[in-house]
Amino acid sequence: MLLNGGLSVKRHDYIVVGSGFFGAVFAQQAKEAGCSVLVIEQREHIGGNCYSYDYEDTNINIHKYGTHIFHTNNDDVWRYINRFTEFNRYQHRVLTTHQGTVYAMPVNLGTINQFFGVKLRPDEVETFITEKGSREHLDSPANFEEKAISMIGRELYEAFFKGYTMKQWGCSPTELPASIFNRLPIRSSYHDSYFNDRYQGIPIGGFTPIFKRMLEGIPVETGVDFFRDREHWLGRCGKLVYTGPVDRYFDYEHGRLNWRSVRFEFDRHDLEDYQGTSVMNYADPDVPFTRIHEPKHLHLEKSHTPNTTVTIREYSLRDNDRPYYPVNGDADKAMLAKYREMESAEEKVIFGGRLAEYKYYDMHQVIGSALQKARKELSDREKRSASIST
Repeated sequence: MLLNGGLSVKRHDYIVVGSGFFGAVFAQQAKEAGCSVLVIEQREHIGGNCYSYDYEDTNINIHKYGTHIFHTNNDDVWRYINRFTEFNRYQHRVLTTHQGTVYAMPVNLGTINQFFGVKLRPDEVETFITEKGSREHLDSPANFEEKAISMIGRELYEAFFKGYTMKQWGCSPTELPASIFNRLPIRSSYHDSYFNDRYQGIPIGGFTPIFKRMLEGIPVETGVDFFRDREHWLGRCGKLVYTGPVDRYFDYEHGRLNWRSVRFEFDRHDLEDYQGTSVMNYADPDVPFTRIHEPKHLHLEKSHTPNTTVTIREYSLRDNDRPYYPVNGDADKAMLAKYREMESAEEKVIFGGRLAEYKYYDMHQVIGSALQKARKELSDREKRSASIST
C-alpha cells in the first residue's frame, strides 16, 4: 500500500526501513535537504510503537502499544518536535497498587509516610531508612536488586519493585543490571510528577498526526517486509537507513539478542472513569498484568463520549519476534559488540533507533539521535558533492 499518493521511483538517495521516530525524522531531514527518500514499513501503519488512533465512537485517543509521554530537557529536540504538533499540559503521575492499597509513584515522601505509617519531614528520610536496618550500603551494586536496596531499603524494594520487576522482565532482579534502577526517580519530597523534564505533554490529536506531517510528500510503502527482498531495496538506494533489530539485519550470525515484549487487552466500559488515572501499576507478583492504562486521562482538553471509557491491560512476556525493551544482559552485551563490528563494514547502511542500536531509548532520545545522525550524514553528503564538483 502507498501513502501520501507517492509512486515509487527506480532509485532513491535514501531508503528508510521503518517509520517510527528515528526513520521519520531522518526521512524528513533528508527530504528537507533536497534528497529523494522512500520509506518502507513492515506494519500496516506508520509511527512504529508510537502509533495512536481514536477508539471507535468514543473520541478517546488510544496509544496502541502502551502509554507514551513525551518529555525532554533538550531545547533542540523540543523546537524540532513542535514543528509538527502542539502539546497539551499533561503531567505524568503514576499510581501503584500493592496489597489492595494505592500508593503514589515514583517513591516519594508521601509514599514513604503512607507505607510506614509515619509523618517524616524530608530531612528525616535518610536517617529513618538507615535506622530501620533494611538498607545495605554497597559501593558498587552489581545488579538491580542490590542497587534498589542500597537506595531505598529492603521493605520498599520488596513492596514496589521486586514483584513488578520480575513480571516486567521475566527474571530475578539479581539478573538485571543496576543501570535499570537508575531510570527510576526516588524523592524525599512530596513531588509526585514522574518526570522532572522542563518540557512534557501529550500531542494534541495524538502521535500519528506527527508522523503524517513529518512524512508529508515522502512516498511511504506499508506492509513491506524488507527482508523478503533486501538486495532489491539495497540496490535501489544510495544509502539505506535501517531501524529494525540489528541481529535480524545480520541474519542472527552471532545469535539472537534478548528482548522483553508486551501484550495488551483492550476493554470498553460503560463508565465515566474506571481508575481515575492514566496508568495504574500493579506491584504484586500474583497479579498477572503489570499495569492498566486508561487513555482518556491523557487528554483532559478533549471531550469524550459520556459514560464511556477504555482500559488497556498490559502483560509482559519474552518474545524476541516482537521486541520492545532490550534485556541487555552480559551475554547480550558480548553479542552486541560482535554485531557492532559487523556494522562497521556496512558503509552503505545507517543504523539507528531502539531496535537497531539495542538501547533503552525514550522518544526524545531517539529524535535527538536521528537529528544528529541525519545532520552529520547530510553534511558529509554535501561535502562529497562539493568535492566531486571541484
